[in-house]
Amino acid sequence: MLLRCPFVSSCGERRFLLSGLDSRTHHTTTLAIQGLDVVMKSFKGGNGTSSVHLKNHITEDLISVHGVSDKVVGVLGGGQLGQMLCQAASQMGIKVMVLNPLENCPASALAYGHVIVRFNDSAEVEEFAKKCGVLTFEIEHVDVATLEKLEKQGVDCQPKACTIRIIQDKYLQKVHFSQHGIPMPEFREINDEEGAREAGGSFGYPLMIKSKRLAYDGRGNAVAHTKEDLSSCVAALGGYDRGLYVEKWAPSGRDGCLSCYPVVETIQKNNICHIVKAPAGISWKIKELATDVAQRAVRSLDGAGVFAVELFLTKDEQILLNEVAPRPHNSGHQTIECCYTSQYEQHLRAVLGLPLGMKTPAAIMYNLLGEEEGEQGFSLAHQLIGRALNLPGASVHWYNKPEIRKQRKMGHITIVGPTMVNVENKLNSLLSKKDKNAYGQSQATPLVGIIMGSVGNICSKTNSFQRLLFSY
Repeated sequence: MLLRCPFVSSCGERRFLLSGLDSRTHHTTTLAIQGLDVVMKSFKGGNGTSSVHLKNHITEDLISVHGVSDKVVGVLGGGQLGQMLCQAASQMGIKVMVLNPLENCPASALAYGHVIVRFNDSAEVEEFAKKCGVLTFEIEHVDVATLEKLEKQGVDCQPKACTIRIIQDKYLQKVHFSQHGIPMPEFREINDEEGAREAGGSFGYPLMIKSKRLAYDGRGNAVAHTKEDLSSCVAALGGYDRGLYVEKWAPSGRDGCLSCYPVVETIQKNNICHIVKAPAGISWKIKELATDVAQRAVRSLDGAGVFAVELFLTKDEQILLNEVAPRPHNSGHQTIECCYTSQYEQHLRAVLGLPLGMKTPAAIMYNLLGEEEGEQGFSLAHQLIGRALNLPGASVHWYNKPEIRKQRKMGHITIVGPTMVNVENKLNSLLSKKDKNAYGQSQATPLVGIIMGSVGNICSKTNSFQRLLFSY
């Protein structure tokens, strides 16, 4: 942690009590701590706490590091992925600083430092990056031009700016992988109604229409079931000027995210990842084919880190690439419990050039999505969490987001066990209202909880080589 105080309020908001200061009035104090200028601010209300913000004028005298690496890792983004990166980093004594515009972002309570600026503030991002040994990402929606400028100045960005540029535009991503011979559903750009109708006539219906940029978690996708649906789907996506393309419908039985760990199966709900099963229940032949496609896709990109490769398995057992995320991914959360090295630790190892870790057995991950707005939503989520805490083999991860909305990712639950049947039965029991008291009634309430770290399903890549962790 950045600062040590005699009285600390660690409620997840990264707040500290300032001794000797009147907390009933607004004041600001600047302290020099281990080469950093830190602004301490207390706000009216008299709650005895003060917010800690890492000012952007970090001094040239960098923080001394005594972990497994002498580099400070800078992360653009501070959501739940950044939060779990910080958790993994703390186990290895690695210092992680995050840049995120939200004061109380999930990673803020755990990061060594938190710079509160917008991702498109080029000057501040440059200043932040120059104080880090390596710069990485937990979100792709950053200013690539700034990253390219930083790389020319010698900043180590992992993955590379050219990879982020490709990934940001999903149509450009399709073109890139197509040029590298990666199998994927047929696709084409559409610029007007005529082009959309021609695509529908060529590809048939249903037809997947997608936004080129800022499409994730079910946003930016629309399905036209007939040609009459085209106009409404395009309007829902913001019109042709936003930049659209269409994709031939892939009649898949499963879709999954592959890494150099075993393939996993994801179950979607409203186009958002709902459940992840690790490993996927597929044949060895399909695993080998999926691994080959994922390897080829990742090898075509530059830079180190974790790459999540999303694939379609069609009914005639073809493997088609959907998209790639150059960072830890929602489909790898279960790796914290089910593997020796989590995807977050693996990402840190890769970007720092450290030896890569290993994986292990069966797990299932359930996303805690907001069911309602406001307090009712929190109440429903906490009811499920309460049942999960009484379930043997289950671990709860709550992202501490201050606001709940429908379909927003608020946390996740991972269940581990010896077989997939075992963990599926546990999840079904957890989600069944009639069985909500099936666990815990006859068990003593534990006084100590111990969570062991672990990994699965992601392709980890270093600058010089790529390793298939599942094969070692």
